[in-house]
Amino acid sequence: MERKSASEYPQELLNLFDLYVHGDIERRDFLEGAKKFATASMTVAMIFESLRPNYAWAQQIPKDDKRLKTDRVNVPSPQGNETIKCYLAKPADAKGKLPGILVVHENRGLNPYIEDVARRLGTSNFLALAPDALTSVGGFPGTDEEGGKLFAKVDRPKMQQDFVAAAQFLRKHPDCSGKIGVVGFCFGGGVANSLAVTMGADLGAAVPFYGGQPPAAEVAKIKAPLLIHYAGLDTRINGNWPAYEEALKANNVSYKMHMYDGANHGFHNDTTPRYDKAAADLAWQRTLEFFNANLRK
Repeated sequence: MERKSASEYPQELLNLFDLYVHGDIERRDFLEGAKKFATASMTVAMIFESLRPNYAWAQQIPKDDKRLKTDRVNVPSPQGNETIKCYLAKPADAKGKLPGILVVHENRGLNPYIEDVARRLGTSNFLALAPDALTSVGGFPGTDEEGGKLFAKVDRPKMQQDFVAAAQFLRKHPDCSGKIGVVGFCFGGGVANSLAVTMGADLGAAVPFYGGQPPAAEVAKIKAPLLIHYAGLDTRINGNWPAYEEALKANNVSYKMHMYDGANHGFHNDTTPRYDKAAADLAWQRTLEFFNANLRK
């Protein structure tokens, strides 16, 4: 199906799809609500299909790119779900130890988009590790819809420990300099914020993309500088920003927030119409600059 942009959809429809993606409504509720936007040439079923991820759009860096070495690794997670499978990407001609970046997926598991993000970091001279939080229920199943169903079955506290285990594995990896950062998207953005709380000085930088914020009472534990990306149209997540910012200021946490006006939640994900190339490119440029500045000192 031909790629469409967010501007080709009514914002009310995009907001409705956002509710479905995040489990606030069932698929049937989305389809019912989408009926008002259906036309003779664009049925409800076609609307749904056009909004779903198309993984073919997500490959900016080919899987067999000669600049990279990639691998699948099993990371022990004794406090979590015993083990978590991860995708590792690093420069093929790396010289010396590299800063590590943990790449945390959305609430669908380790899909091709997130693997590609890891490869993008690898081509930028980082050691990138992308865990699959669905490991304990069989791993990413191949579609985002099935991934969402499996995601709901994973124990959340154990899942969080899986990410901590993966981050510590990365920090101690023989190819890592010992300095690591985390970048996460949607659910992963919330994980990035949470890891900044739980890891303290073990984390060198955190970049949450439109992620849920930690409780204000825990913000004092954050030692890593934060680069925070928000979508201007994402009222669901943005509503909690003022309280988060107040807590960051009160605890002297180093942070920089960028609001991308006119962009939808998920604007960095290039597999859906919510993708905003201008916002995504700028946010990614800022992200690389931030990691370089904080992890290569």
